[in-house]
Amino acid sequence: MKSDCMQTTTCQERKKDPIEMLHSGQLVKVCAPMVRYSKLAFRTLVRKYSCDLCYTPMIVAADFIRSIKARDSEFTTNQGDCPLIVQFAANDARILSDAARIVCPYANGIDINCGCPQRWALAEGYGACLINNPELVRDMVKQVRNQVENPRFSVSIKIRIHDDLTRTVDLCRKAEATGVSWITVHGRTVEERHQPVHYEAIKIIKESMSIPVIANGDIRSLKEAENVWHITGTDGVMVARGLLANPAIFAGYEETPLKCIWDWVDIALELGTPYMCFHQHLMYMMEKITSRQEKRIFNALSSTSAVLDYLTDHYGIDWTS
Repeated sequence: MKSDCMQTTTCQERKKDPIEMLHSGQLVKVCAPMVRYSKLAFRTLVRKYSCDLCYTPMIVAADFIRSIKARDSEFTTNQGDCPLIVQFAANDARILSDAARIVCPYANGIDINCGCPQRWALAEGYGACLINNPELVRDMVKQVRNQVENPRFSVSIKIRIHDDLTRTVDLCRKAEATGVSWITVHGRTVEERHQPVHYEAIKIIKESMSIPVIANGDIRSLKEAENVWHITGTDGVMVARGLLANPAIFAGYEETPLKCIWDWVDIALELGTPYMCFHQHLMYMMEKITSRQEKRIFNALSSTSAVLDYLTDHYGIDWTS
C-alpha cells in the first residue's frame, strides 16, 4: 500500500463525509469499483469531471492482509484521492476487519462486494454468493464496526438482486439492522449480464430502506443518470463502463472531450501508470471519436512515445508544452 507522494493541495473533499453526501437530497455521482481500471490515476481523472465519490477496484482481503506486495500493488492513494471507498472481496469477518483497520487512515470507508458474478469469485465464496448468506454479511459488518474505532468510517455493501425480490429486500433490511451505512444495488440477477436493468426492483428496495441506496447498471450519460435517480428514488448513481468510455460523463459531456484525453495523459504520466493500463483507458475513451481504421492503428501501438506521437499528429495536442 502506497500513499503517493505527488504534490497536491489540501483535499477539501476530505471534509465531505460520503454518508452526509448521500443524505443531502442531491444526486451523488459515483465511480464504480472496476478491476484493473478504477485505480488512483483514473479516480483522479473522473474527480476532475464532477464525480463525487470513487471506489477502488475489488481487492481480495485475504491477499491484502497477507502480503505487503499485494498492498503496494492493489492500493495506492494520495491526498487528493477523496472521498474514497475501498472495496473488498471477503468471506471471513476477522480477515475483513483486519483489512479495514489497515486502510482506515487512508479512506472514508470500505465496501463488501456481494455482487461479483464471476466464477472464480463464487468458487471462493466471494461476491454474489454472499447475497444468499445474510448471516455472514451481518458478521462481517459487525466485526468491522467493532474493530474500527472511527465512528464516521462507513461500511457498505454492493449487491445484485434475487429472482425473488422479497429475498433481496430481506437481505437489505438485515444489513440495515446490522449497521450498514448504505447499499449499492446492481439491478440484475447473478445470471444476467446484458439484459435490461431492473430499475423497478431498485425502486422497491429503496422504498423498503431508511439508509441510502445507490443505483447501478447501464448508465451511459448524465441524462440517464438523472433519469435513473428520479425513477428509482435512490440517493446516488454508480457508473462503470459508461465512465470508462467517457470519464467526463458526470460533467455532462456526451463523448470524451479532447481536454479529458489531455488530462488523462498528464495524470497517468505523472503517477507512473503502467503502459498497458494507460493505453487501454485511451482505447476506451477514443472508441466513439475514432474510425475503424484509426482504431486498428491506435490499438496496435506498443509504447508511450508512440501514443503521444499519434495523439500529437491526429489531434494537434502538444504534450511538451
